[in-house]
Amino acid sequence: MSGTRAAAARRRKLVLKALESAILLLALFLILFPIVWMALTAFKRPVDLFDLTVLFTPTLDNFRTIFAAPWNIGAAVWNSTVVAGLTVLISIPCSTMAAYAFSRFEMRFKGALFFTILATQFIPAVVVVLPFYLLFRDLGLLDTHLALVIVNLAIVTPFAVWMLKGFLDAVPTESEEAALVDGATRMRVILDIVVPMVWPGVLVTAVFCFILTWNEFLFALILTRDDAVTLPVGITRFRTERGDLWELIAAAGILISIPMFLLSSVIQRHFVRGMTGGAVK
Repeated sequence: MSGTRAAAARRRKLVLKALESAILLLALFLILFPIVWMALTAFKRPVDLFDLTVLFTPTLDNFRTIFAAPWNIGAAVWNSTVVAGLTVLISIPCSTMAAYAFSRFEMRFKGALFFTILATQFIPAVVVVLPFYLLFRDLGLLDTHLALVIVNLAIVTPFAVWMLKGFLDAVPTESEEAALVDGATRMRVILDIVVPMVWPGVLVTAVFCFILTWNEFLFALILTRDDAVTLPVGITRFRTERGDLWELIAAAGILISIPMFLLSSVIQRHFVRGMTGGAVK
């Protein structure tokens, strides 16, 4: 009887392992299939576009086309890089200071203030896009990098404060207190002690802020026309009398994805450490 039960247990274990493997393979397929199909489409000629086979003669003409007139996607790449870069450079220092204040100092209505910051993330973008449009129209900032940077700062800064506060809460205060007793200023403590200790979390937060800004579409669509058009908006312009130019859309989609893959590969070690270092505390 014991041998029969052991055999049954082994069979159940094998079935569970096979089921687990099948689910993982299905999840992997669902995740990778759109990416692989986009990559294949980016290298297809228009004549091969709707052919379901994966065997075709690849071409780089689609990438040459999107950088040439009338598409000039290079300008959109530059705009996205400038807006995302400036947003991260401004939001991370400001968010770090704000998160440090919430983590270390006692203040009146601290909980209400922090909740208010988080509550801004629950407001649909479509609700506030018109006030932003009217504001920037009156200030003469429509179709400028500055307008997009301001809007994206309003989007990513609350998120960055929330993430960084979690990292800072996990850092012990003994080293800070010792430095303050020795005469160090609060700013010196933050720069020399706190930031190095939470550096993986800072990198993780910066990457998320960059991704949110890089992929932002609605505000860029409403607030730009020509000079400050970003990549997500630029992709929507690949349309002619023959319809949507899917091969060009796929090529531009590759351009949008490249920074994400590069950032993920460069900071993978810091990413894992950061996500387990207190952000979900």
